[in-house]
Amino acid sequence: MPRTVIARKPRASSQARIELILQAARELLGSEGFTGLTIYAVAERAGIPPSSVYHFFASVPALLEALTADIHAAFRDCLLQPVEHAALRDWRDLSRVIEERMLAIYARDSAARQLILAQHGLSEVTQADRQHDLELGRRMQSLFDRHFPLPQLPEDVDVFTLAMELGDRVYARSVQLHGEITPRMAEEGMRVFNAYLALYLPPALPKRDHPLP
Repeated sequence: MPRTVIARKPRASSQARIELILQAARELLGSEGFTGLTIYAVAERAGIPPSSVYHFFASVPALLEALTADIHAAFRDCLLQPVEHAALRDWRDLSRVIEERMLAIYARDSAARQLILAQHGLSEVTQADRQHDLELGRRMQSLFDRHFPLPQLPEDVDVFTLAMELGDRVYARSVQLHGEITPRMAEEGMRVFNAYLALYLPPALPKRDHPLP
């Protein structure tokens, strides 16, 4: 009697499984907050065994560090999106483009607001966020220099990183008070961002004739 061969579903790739776990963690963080985020809750939301979550993330802090990196990837991507050079009158126009893109990420991603802006006291997440901020600051500086020839900046201070983090303090205050970044506080955050940059960038910084490649 011929044997019946049962077709097995192909195993999901490790990357696909990680993305599934991170999406489940993102949803739980948005709906339940940090108190509802456990390995078992993430596994249940993702529809996989807890052992599968533990295979990739040994603890909740490790999972949150990975989720922080995933959120910062969205911020990096927004810096890579094209900027209409002809529409820029001065460097403040570019800072508004960047800040509005980042505000859009915060607006649609409650996990981003919780991890980056909320007062959670998780040192692992705070340290990971700081490292990612340094990278974002360097990328932001390169983007500015692409459109405007920057003056000599201090080597011992990460000017663009600090400008971004100062703006985030205002956004964090809005999240603490209102649960979101209100339009009023969004404007205040951009004012803080520009005010700090203005300590190093002249008001009439000339625009390049053509953006650098």
